[in-house]
Amino acid sequence: MPETITMPLAPMEPNDVADAFAYIRARLVGDTDIATAVADDAGPEQLHRLLVDVAARVFIPVTAVDDHDEEPCAHSFLAAALGRLLLELLCHGVCLNSLPGAADTITRFTDNILTEDGDVASVLRQLEAAGMRQAMEAHPAHRTTA
Repeated sequence: MPETITMPLAPMEPNDVADAFAYIRARLVGDTDIATAVADDAGPEQLHRLLVDVAARVFIPVTAVDDHDEEPCAHSFLAAALGRLLLELLCHGVCLNSLPGAADTITRFTDNILTEDGDVASVLRQLEAAGMRQAMEAHPAHRTTA
């Protein structure tokens, strides 16, 4: 099981957040040229690691906390197990171990669980912005001056 499942998540690097979400967005809109360019630029193994990092940030917070007074109950443990299972599939699954499979799983999870109005792209932009804020706070040397 990857460390990201059992330990607190360290912030990603800003460039890593940008690369991962550029790939996910390209897959969402079917732009294989951009998806291929991002994968070639980052390297397939590195990009897969980044997609698993993004998946951890998407799946675990959604599945780990129950909305009933933030107290654990029977279904909160099931939800947490589901989040860990999704990450495990991304890390070791036959179909999901590919870059497109990982990106598409994040998109489907976002669409089915996090999106009420069907605007997956908007939710992905919000997730990217949150990841970028966390990355910039943790890595202030990456900030650009205006």
